[in-house]
Amino acid sequence: MTVGGAGAGESAARRVAILGGGPAGLAAAQAALAAGARVTLLDEGGRLGGQYWRHHEQLTDRRLQHGWARFERLRGVLDRAEVHTGASVWSAEASDGAVRLRAVVGPADAAGRTALEVEADAVVVATGAHDLALPVPGWTLPGVTTAGAAQALAKRDGVTVGRRTIVSGAGPFLLPVAQSLAIAGAEVVGVHEASRLGGLAAGWLPRPWQLAGKAGELVEYVGALARHRIPYRIGSGVVRVLGTDRVEGVVIAALDAEWRPIPGTEREIACDSVALGHGFTPRLEVAISLGAAIEGDRRGRFVVVDDAQRTSAAGVYAAGEITGIGGADAALAEGAVAGFMAAGGSLDDDRMRGPLAVRRRMRAFAARLERAHGIRPGWTSWLADDTVVCRCENVTRRTIADRADAPLRAMKLATRAGLGACQGRTCGRAVEAIVAEAGGAPEGFDRRPVLAPVRLGEVAALGQGNGVGAAAAAISIDDRAESTVAAAEPRQ
Repeated sequence: MTVGGAGAGESAARRVAILGGGPAGLAAAQAALAAGARVTLLDEGGRLGGQYWRHHEQLTDRRLQHGWARFERLRGVLDRAEVHTGASVWSAEASDGAVRLRAVVGPADAAGRTALEVEADAVVVATGAHDLALPVPGWTLPGVTTAGAAQALAKRDGVTVGRRTIVSGAGPFLLPVAQSLAIAGAEVVGVHEASRLGGLAAGWLPRPWQLAGKAGELVEYVGALARHRIPYRIGSGVVRVLGTDRVEGVVIAALDAEWRPIPGTEREIACDSVALGHGFTPRLEVAISLGAAIEGDRRGRFVVVDDAQRTSAAGVYAAGEITGIGGADAALAEGAVAGFMAAGGSLDDDRMRGPLAVRRRMRAFAARLERAHGIRPGWTSWLADDTVVCRCENVTRRTIADRADAPLRAMKLATRAGLGACQGRTCGRAVEAIVAEAGGAPEGFDRRPVLAPVRLGEVAALGQGNGVGAAAAAISIDDRAESTVAAAEPRQ
């Protein structure tokens, strides 16, 4: 049974649901609770913290955890909220002044996941972003990972992807990745930044006083590279991965301002692992499902929000990387604003002064980030015809380019690009770029209807009010203690 509204004798405090347990989601929960709301937080990860605060209580090296004290403070207030980790939202609807979310709770491949239904007056979507790694010939070899995956293994589990690792891509995120790998015991052979000096200067040199808050981080990372003797090269990148059964080396080339390899600059470097990272892609599925407007182009599409972090959909707020890639500080500030406003707060409240000031500063930082490290169109020139672009369905560049003149939906059906398990999350940006280069008109891979994989039996159980496996819980924000026990039992 789904229960909604305030119970007998309870105040009519606003019910706020929060999707995502990273910096934006945790800050939103803290702010909503401070404004007097009843809060439910759902996160699909097994632990709170998102991509930024990855940890394992026994294995994590605290040197790899930035801002850990802030995480512990945010986590400390959640005893007043209802929290579900391992919760995969597969349905999200906003209508008639209410939001309804349906999820299954438990390990992704488990047969006995618990059904969960949440009703709220408002929702803060803080689903974050995932790594964007542009394909290169040989990137399907064992030993190649995204930069984020390499860092996650180091931060959470204290392991490295290999003994000798090349870190390649674009953006300041490459620096903490290299630092994490070195602390975890890997030899980082080099960090290769695709952007050239001119692009970096255009993004970072104007109005340097605005970067005062980030100077300390830069000094820390530069010091780490120096201590571990890690070379940092700009205007270069991995254009081919070498090996038969696994990574044996890479081909590095100098890149021009548009990221095209410069002939005659290629050189081979021996290594057994590669970490690729060319920025991040926002996770827009839930926001789109809720009816929030999206704007942008192939360089990036994001949720449109106003000063209160409201989207175009009634009762739906958004915060963090889905509104623009700006880093953890921006996500924390936006989350605080979104959570407070979703709970019925006001921007004029004194408690909003700090978050609003940080948000203004970090939005300027995000613009610099794009100018300095944004993806340039020439990267497709390092692809061979037989380079696999869609890893799930083993679709090559040539197969996609040959059907670029068809509508995107027809191209996907004909080639199966983007129709695999990841639903285009890994290959979407690359497919769009190849289609555009070949003269086609990409329509956007972010219009995906699939939020999370769910079994038909799980859907049926929620509709019938029956158990999924051993038990099911269809709950609202109100029945906290009972629902927490019911949700936990099937996972023991």
